[in-house]
Amino acid sequence: MRPAAKTAAMMAVLTLGMKILGFLREVFMAGFFGTSYIVDAYVMASVIPGIIFAGIFTSVGASYMPIFSKIVEDRGIDEGNRFTSEAITLASFIALIAAAVGTVFAQPVVSIFARGFVGETAELTVFYLRITFSYLIFTAATGLLESYLQYKGTFLKPVLTGYLQSGFVLVAIIISAFYSHYFLAFGLLIGSILRLVALTFVAKGRGFSYRPTRHIGSAAREITVLAIPVFIGSTVNQINSFVDKMLASGLDEGSVSALNYGYLLINMITALTITVIVTIIYPRLTQFLAAEDYGRFNDSISTGMNIILIIGLPCSLGAMLYSHPAVQLVYERGVFDSASTDLTAGAFFYYAIGLTFIAVNALLVKAFYAMQDMKTPVICGAIGAVTNIVLNLLLVGPMAHRGLALATSIAAIVNATMLYYWIRKKYPKVQVVREKAKIWKIIFSAFICVGISWPVYKGIGAIAASTSALSSTVTTLLSLFGAVAAAAVVYLILLKFFRIQELSLLRDLIK
Repeated sequence: MRPAAKTAAMMAVLTLGMKILGFLREVFMAGFFGTSYIVDAYVMASVIPGIIFAGIFTSVGASYMPIFSKIVEDRGIDEGNRFTSEAITLASFIALIAAAVGTVFAQPVVSIFARGFVGETAELTVFYLRITFSYLIFTAATGLLESYLQYKGTFLKPVLTGYLQSGFVLVAIIISAFYSHYFLAFGLLIGSILRLVALTFVAKGRGFSYRPTRHIGSAAREITVLAIPVFIGSTVNQINSFVDKMLASGLDEGSVSALNYGYLLINMITALTITVIVTIIYPRLTQFLAAEDYGRFNDSISTGMNIILIIGLPCSLGAMLYSHPAVQLVYERGVFDSASTDLTAGAFFYYAIGLTFIAVNALLVKAFYAMQDMKTPVICGAIGAVTNIVLNLLLVGPMAHRGLALATSIAAIVNATMLYYWIRKKYPKVQVVREKAKIWKIIFSAFICVGISWPVYKGIGAIAASTSALSSTVTTLLSLFGAVAAAAVVYLILLKFFRIQELSLLRDLIK
């Protein structure tokens, strides 16, 4: 496990750098444009293509890995490369059609998906949308090349290519601030092109050579069969996002932006921890099942689940407890004032409730995909979607945008519960949780360490506040740093006391 821990640590470092760049991008966006109609239009135009079409590419990418593993196991890597070329051809053709349709019908799409947008906000959203639809053409092949490289054990270079995309988006934000906000969406398009070019060179270095073909073989057609339920499930998830954004567009100005900024913080946490773990585990799960090695399959998934809980629980509790100072520290500058902080902190708090369950969902869905069971996650996702939509309608009135965030978290809890129930019922050989007592020890330790951090936070804050030389930002930073450090020390001591074996893997990550 040490090589995997080393890879995970390097991925976390590189992902941290990319997320810092992404946060810098959002900080610039917040500083230049605040929670204005420009950000509302930009956010909506960024998510609408995903709501409508990205599920297609997500489904193709998820279906690709288990089939590719089986082909390589049975017929060798050369046939695997042929299959990958066919999959890229198929996905790119679908993406071209999707982009053309979205560009032509951008105006009616905005009138449906952002009914609350009128006047200049609606017009700007249409303009942005015609540009963001175009980058679908390049994201289709990107997902398949990333999956190919992950199977080949190349995890770090695909992360590095993300710097190109995120960096160019930042450049576009700066240019837009000084010249015209109409340039904003071009950053997404050009960044996607640069990332695809970089991934193509990396994949070529790992032995892949794209073979243009008009013929789509049986394996690529099998992707289509497996992708249909995944697409339905992804579409269901996108419907959740659509309902959130649609209802938020009818609230006070800045509600869409606040939800976006709050979820970006959640995404930052999961990307640095859970996403890294799931990304490394998924290719192994497909390889073990292709070889019918259930022992190593169970070792991987149970260890992954324990690590997810060890990391996810204290992050979730800490994010809830320190939602306001965290948002204030990250975003509050320039046009992003205290009112914007209050809006965003409310969304961040309620999103944080579901953070651990979002992580559990990610791992369990990959386990089902590795077993080529694409239908069960769809059923569970549909139940979660219905839960989310019903709660959205019930909570948006009394809680505004905070109710939308809470509904998302409750839906994640329902989804995770259903996935866990069905994997135990349908696949008795699969052992996601081997030691229930260990789970309770992790939960206990997480609550204790976060609880102890609060008096440390208040104490440091009181001492720092008495020093007039320190600004409020420095005071908040010192208080949060001290609280996190205290929580980490207590947590490690408790995990050591309870003899949680996965602690050794975390120690390897630190080393």
